[in-house]
Amino acid sequence: MKILGIIPARYASTRFPGKPLALIDGKPMIEHVWRGVTESSAVSRAIVATDDSRIAEAVRAFGGEVMMTGEHHRSGTDRCGEVVKKLVHSADCYDVVINIQGDEPRVAASQLRTVAAIFDDPKTEIATLKKSIASPEELFSPNVVKVVCNPSGDALYFSRQPIPYLRNTEKDLWLEKQKYYKHIGIYAFRLDILESVTKLAQTPLELSESLEQLRWLENGFRISVRETDVENIAIDTPEDLLKLQSPKGQK
Repeated sequence: MKILGIIPARYASTRFPGKPLALIDGKPMIEHVWRGVTESSAVSRAIVATDDSRIAEAVRAFGGEVMMTGEHHRSGTDRCGEVVKKLVHSADCYDVVINIQGDEPRVAASQLRTVAAIFDDPKTEIATLKKSIASPEELFSPNVVKVVCNPSGDALYFSRQPIPYLRNTEKDLWLEKQKYYKHIGIYAFRLDILESVTKLAQTPLELSESLEQLRWLENGFRISVRETDVENIAIDTPEDLLKLQSPKGQK
């Protein structure tokens, strides 16, 4: 199975303009992400997808592969779809595309292997990861997306609210009474499924929670979820760079 890793990266960010080029240990953030992806034996090829020439120049400078994409995309998934369309006439043929967030410089090779392994099941359409929540701060933060799954490991729903709601239980006891999981934003798609989801119109649930994966669920696509014990570090603001002072994630 051949897997293509795509790293969407845009310069325009309301909270952190130029984020992919922020320096971490003397190297731009996008380089850390790209090297994390290429360390994984699960990924055959890694491409940074961007609409900004400054990011493209930085990627070429450290020896990475980059592809210019349009400025109109609503999400990283749509940007991945454009890359696949541009590659469709090339000699390379891929079975699965993994969309890796360009603002998670500690992406772990083990996470990519876990996602890739889900496609050993030929019925897998879309795959992603979850990690157990250990603190009330994460549980009740709207910036931490939660997920609930059925016994087979397929996603039932994603929300910025804690799910499930524990009726008749004080909130400071919720983590003692119930197992909660946060969503780790690495998505993988079979090629035909990626093409299908990029054609979908936005849906009411997606617009309510501002979560694109709800669009896929609302349209009947199956999202297979597996657990990881590796902590990702997402960088949304300049202050978040302080998080990287902790030990590097497991590889």
